[in-house]
Amino acid sequence: MSNDDKTIAIVSYITPIGWIIALILRQNENPKSNFSRFHLRQSLGVLSLVFVTGIIVKLLGLVGLGLIANIIGIVSFILWLIGLISAIQGTTKLIPLIGSWSDTTFDFVK
Repeated sequence: MSNDDKTIAIVSYITPIGWIIALILRQNENPKSNFSRFHLRQSLGVLSLVFVTGIIVKLLGLVGLGLIANIIGIVSFILWLIGLISAIQGTTKLIPLIGSWSDTTFDFVK
């Protein structure tokens, strides 16, 4: 694993724009790293989760279930943090709850 692989993995967790930048950087990789591909898939799963939970949190807040909304938001943040720390450490640990789903669902990330 090179520093470029690690940089791509870390950048993929930083906002949707960061994910797009990381994907472009990966397309220019030669040879393509399994490490960066793994983290692109995991971070896309986290970004998808954050998007969906963001909608759910807003809806729950509107109907007066703010505590549940806060818990969902905290869980999403923790999953994002687990992925980011894994990328920083240079490991390929699946993110709990969504890791295997992300790896199979986002198989188009090559």
